[in-house]
Amino acid sequence: MADVRWLSAEEQRIWRGFMTAVTTFSEHLDRQLQRDAGMPMAYYEILVALSETPGRALRMSELAMMCHSSRSRLSHAVAKLEKEGWVVRRACPSDRRGSIAELTDEGFAVLEAAAPGHVTTVREHLFDVLTPEQLRALDGISRAISAGLSTECDRARAEVPEF
Repeated sequence: MADVRWLSAEEQRIWRGFMTAVTTFSEHLDRQLQRDAGMPMAYYEILVALSETPGRALRMSELAMMCHSSRSRLSHAVAKLEKEGWVVRRACPSDRRGSIAELTDEGFAVLEAAAPGHVTTVREHLFDVLTPEQLRALDGISRAISAGLSTECDRARAEVPEF
């Protein structure tokens, strides 16, 4: 354990503050969507991802990557969205092993109804509490963290078989 670079007191404070902010913000967004739209944040993210693609459809493996979800968690969520009539799943025409999730018109309408409350919550608790300089710094910090994890995440994805 001598080679471990332990966190200093200041680093520990920053780390805990970061984790508290991310967790609290995520929980707040999830509560808002549950209360106002009757869905968890994970379902909202799936609907958004599908809504932003041509034909409002994606291969399940691509959708899992876009939503930063495991295959099993995504499959479970899409099954619930299917029961609601918000998404349909069909076989992939080019590869019988794969499947495609498609946003229905009803699912798109649900997303349109949920979006204003979600965007208002994001604006009020992220953009309105930070200065323009802080927002630029947050953008740079977020990109740096993502870039630092990019290689490891790509390697992990390559090890997981397709849907």
